[in-house]
Amino acid sequence: MITALVGNPNTGKTSLFNHLTGSYEYVGNWSGVTVEKKIGRLKEIKGDLIDLPGVYSLYPFSKDESVVIQFFLNETFENIINIVDASQLERNLQLTVQLLEFGSPVIIGLNMIDVAERRGIHINAATLSRKLGLPVVPITARSGKGCHELTQQLTSINGVKGNIPNIQYGDAIELGITKITEILKEKELNLPTRWLALQVLEGNPDARIYIEQWVSKDSVQKIIDFVEREVKEKTSFSSASRLIFEKRRIWIDEVIQDSINTQSEQKKNWTERIDKIVTNRWLGIPIFLFFMFLMFTVTFDWIGTPLSDLLDSFISGPLSNWIDAGLNAVGASSFIQDLVTDGIVAGVGGVLVFVPQIFVLFLFISLLEDSGYMARAALVMDRVLEKVGLNGKAFIPMVIGFGCNVPGVMAARTIEQPKERLLTVLLTPLMSCSARLSIYALFVGAFFDKHQAIVVFSLYVLGIVVALVLAKLFSKVLMKNEPSMFVIELPPYRVPHALTLWRSTWDKGKGFVRKAGTFIFGGSVAIWLLSYFGPGGMGVDLDHSFLAIVGGWFAPLLAPLGFGIWQAGAALITGFLAKEVVVSTMGIIYHTPDSTALQGLLSHYFTPLSAYSFLVFVLLYIPCVATVAAIRNESSSWKWTVFSIGYALVIAYVLALIVYHGGKLILGI
Repeated sequence: MITALVGNPNTGKTSLFNHLTGSYEYVGNWSGVTVEKKIGRLKEIKGDLIDLPGVYSLYPFSKDESVVIQFFLNETFENIINIVDASQLERNLQLTVQLLEFGSPVIIGLNMIDVAERRGIHINAATLSRKLGLPVVPITARSGKGCHELTQQLTSINGVKGNIPNIQYGDAIELGITKITEILKEKELNLPTRWLALQVLEGNPDARIYIEQWVSKDSVQKIIDFVEREVKEKTSFSSASRLIFEKRRIWIDEVIQDSINTQSEQKKNWTERIDKIVTNRWLGIPIFLFFMFLMFTVTFDWIGTPLSDLLDSFISGPLSNWIDAGLNAVGASSFIQDLVTDGIVAGVGGVLVFVPQIFVLFLFISLLEDSGYMARAALVMDRVLEKVGLNGKAFIPMVIGFGCNVPGVMAARTIEQPKERLLTVLLTPLMSCSARLSIYALFVGAFFDKHQAIVVFSLYVLGIVVALVLAKLFSKVLMKNEPSMFVIELPPYRVPHALTLWRSTWDKGKGFVRKAGTFIFGGSVAIWLLSYFGPGGMGVDLDHSFLAIVGGWFAPLLAPLGFGIWQAGAALITGFLAKEVVVSTMGIIYHTPDSTALQGLLSHYFTPLSAYSFLVFVLLYIPCVATVAAIRNESSSWKWTVFSIGYALVIAYVLALIVYHGGKLILGI
């Protein structure tokens, strides 16, 4: 048995998926988190549950919404669980009607009843169930309440014919439906032809492409033109899609009129009171910047750095001693001992010491997400982003990019307009990901010990500012202007659950740990081998190794930026594989997993000014190889992929040059 899980954005769909399957998928308190279908096995009964992206209707406005209609057109499934926000019942049921018209059995999971009641909305689930002719199960998706009952209902409807609503759309629409269904009858399609005809008449491009496999474009267009003409001439509606929407709304009103009791006077809830402050025209952005600064203060000054220091002392002390003793005990050769201690331990260990800081950062981001604040931040940033050719939805991929640029680039699928989607794909890599954070931590600890949070905060803000400036430039010079659309769900504020916070933090951070155990491990071995071998053979002096030779090719180009040494060139080259490898390379070059010792060594080769110039370059220069692959996949263009690499390298060089020489001018050095 295969069941589709469908609902509006931010209705708790992914939380319900996690409870029904026992798996854990990322849950964010904004629309557009699920950008692809996810499959899980149901815990209590035999069958699979498919979590589809959140949509308001089956009409695809964006790439991720297209996943849903494509699923209905091309995949086989038996049942549908439709999760509905009780506090927004009328709007949510617009999607429910389209699901019912498909003809498969549907169960409604009525979520957020507590939110509805706080707003003075009381729903009689039994009456609603009777009116709709399908099971309606009250649930609390965040806690899992009602999930057992929902699963039992799923068992009872399996194999039962779905209840199709009897909605009469008027003579013009019904005649168009008849014409299309008559053509499709001969084709022996597995899909319900009335549902398919309605989708075509609503203007659903994916549905139209689907039927044009069997019916000529001219035939379909003639029917659509006829229906549109009839609607405009014989009704007061401007289009067939508007008439269909209104007929569904009337039917929904009739269904829910006896199911809902709304109090006439509702007290202003806490969500509205807080929103008056955090989404204020003048206070919104300063509040967002304050939260970002607080996040870095917690990460570097209060919690993260002390924890990293403890881990650092363990890796460079007891762990390194245990490994040395073990290698001596088994009689390992000097080559193996050097490989393990100077390559693997120095490379992987040099990255792992920053895991606590990265997890603290992710915990803070998860806290802001699960509380509902991030959706407000997107709303606030819309006022800025619209001035540069983007909208508030572009902010969501950028925030996700703070964790990792790859899912950030993929999250751009939620943006409806092709121009804004492409711009977001190109600019999201400028957001400072967690991999860069390990490099920042290494350098700020060495050169800016008393101002770590401020320095890192400035880099994150710089990435955002550069993205905004380039968005304005690209939207004017490279891409034609298109009308913008910004619709985002503002969920009620919630107190985050401890388990949810832990799962979300772990989900973000485990990729960093996994890379340390696999990709960075392999990279560290390769880098050490390059440092161990040279034209003169093996065991050569580091300055005469292949690594020094390759780094030396780029050192003259980096000299105007303040760090024209082969060590910096080698580290930046390996950073293309993954930004964490920059730290691994530094650890291998200087033969130490001890971040404190490494920071002391760096002070011989960098000044505070050249160190900051280096960090600016690391922030902006070419994306890692995984991000480049994601850009190619999302843009479907090698031209834009190469452009994303080229412009980032140029911007990084120019800004690092300005920082270094501007700093020398200001400081008088």
